[in-house]
Amino acid sequence: MGYPAFFDAVPRVRLRDPLADFLGAAEGGLIDYGYPDAVRLAGHSCPTVASAYWMTVLALDALYPDQVPERGGLRVQFRSPCEAGVTGVMASVVSMITGAAGEGGFKGLAGRFVRRDLLHYAADIPQEIRYTRLDGGGQVDVAADLRPIPADPELSPLMQRCLGGLASTEEQGRFGTLWQERVRRVLLDHGRDPAVFLVRRSDSWKRSDQ
Repeated sequence: MGYPAFFDAVPRVRLRDPLADFLGAAEGGLIDYGYPDAVRLAGHSCPTVASAYWMTVLALDALYPDQVPERGGLRVQFRSPCEAGVTGVMASVVSMITGAAGEGGFKGLAGRFVRRDLLHYAADIPQEIRYTRLDGGGQVDVAADLRPIPADPELSPLMQRCLGGLASTEEQGRFGTLWQERVRRVLLDHGRDPAVFLVRRSDSWKRSDQ
């Protein structure tokens, strides 16, 4: 899959999946995920997909500061219902990385490796997403506010022309370039910006640049 070069500049995340280890699917159970994986899953790259990917990376950094995160070892809760806005899109990305799944998820083997019912919606939480370690290792609430990263003024009129079938080939290319430039800014220019990404521990606020 060809994609913008900046995708590979976005930090990847490594997790250990006990189920993958048990079934011999990955040596040592180690699995790496990168932003291109989130794009392949969603079928597109946008600020929503980027935010879901990066909020999960930040949450894992906060919950497992000195160890490899455990895939399947987290409960994930969303404040919004699944059908609200872009929640479902975000949840698919978060589920891919964390392994947390809803009622249709893997039910486990002899009570081990259970993934179902680890993903919940409409939760009474203060921020967009809460990640909780099942082993009692803590929880974090994460939110993204992309308002400090406005889109290029050209983007909206170009989108209207593209959607209306009025755009030239050059205009369509320009639209895609500007769209991905905002995604790049979200991930690379503002990935550690506490005005954009907030990570709240259960006991205190933790800025994403600490």
